[in-house]
Amino acid sequence: MVRTASTMLPLGTQAPDFSLQECDGGTVSLADFAGKKALLVMFVCNHCPYVKHVADQLKVLADDYLAKDVAVVAISSNDADAYPDDSPEKMSEEKKARGYAFPYLFDGDQKVAQAYAAACTPDFFLFDGDQKLAYRGQLDSSRPKTEIPVTGEDLRAAIDAVLAGESPSETQRPSLGCNIKWKEGNEPAYFNSAGVS
Repeated sequence: MVRTASTMLPLGTQAPDFSLQECDGGTVSLADFAGKKALLVMFVCNHCPYVKHVADQLKVLADDYLAKDVAVVAISSNDADAYPDDSPEKMSEEKKARGYAFPYLFDGDQKVAQAYAAACTPDFFLFDGDQKLAYRGQLDSSRPKTEIPVTGEDLRAAIDAVLAGESPSETQRPSLGCNIKWKEGNEPAYFNSAGVS
């Protein structure tokens, strides 16, 4: 496991397009979320301890904001050949077990992760109603093996700001987690194999 931080894609970036396989079948595209008040794109996976640490909150947060016309989508970009726990079949099992009400998509060629400059799991990208990046950073300050409770406070504050027609605070702390498991030869230029301390 390489402990990796978000790349902190520039605010205002237009949401990169995607059209990906939903783990339960069918295809989900960026265009499916047009007209929503906000769009939350989460890069996650099944096996990462950082994702497991916050998974219950991801469900609660998503349920809270799906009811407020916020679109939520999760994407797994890990190399499923090297990490079979992150295969679409296992993703479908995870989605059912967790009760996720949002699409859980498989980025098999990892091009969507590269387009978003996604680096870790979990990695969060919040876009406004025009699908421009308003927040990228941590869910909250909790990490595995800490006493800090998982509340989602940082991401929730950002979503609330967007829903109120305001800009989230520009003080945004990077998310931290396991590095995305790149296929050999797919490692993007921003991938730091040394991780962070």
